[in-house]
Amino acid sequence: MKHLLIAAHGSRREASNEELKQLGIKVSAMLGVANNQVDVAFLEFAAPSIENALLGLFNNHATEVLVLPYFLSAGNHVVRDIPEELDKVLAQWPDKKITLLPHIGALDSMVGAIAGAFEVAP
Repeated sequence: MKHLLIAAHGSRREASNEELKQLGIKVSAMLGVANNQVDVAFLEFAAPSIENALLGLFNNHATEVLVLPYFLSAGNHVVRDIPEELDKVLAQWPDKKITLLPHIGALDSMVGAIAGAFEVAP
C-alpha cells in the first residue's frame, strides 16, 4: 500500500505541530484515503521523527512511501537532512520504496495558492 509522509521541521510550540497533524487529516480526506495513509513526521523538536515514522510504516507492511518535504525553499533540511533520514531507513529496509517528492515551495500549485491569497485579501 502507498503512503504519504509529510516531512516538516517541527516546532517547540506544540500547537504548531498539531496544526500540521490536522493538515495531514485534511489531505487524507481530500485524497479519499484512510487517515493512516497520510502521516506527518518531523526533523526535530517533535515526534514522530521521520526515521521513526518510516520504520513504523514499514513494520506495518507499507511497501511504498512518498515523502513530501513541507518546506518553502531548498535549504539544508530539504537538500541534505531529509535525504539522509531516508537513506538511514532504506539501509534497514532495502526492499522498500521511498520516493522523495519536491518540497512544497517548488510545486507549481504554490504559485496559485499565493495568487489566491492575494485575490481574497481585503
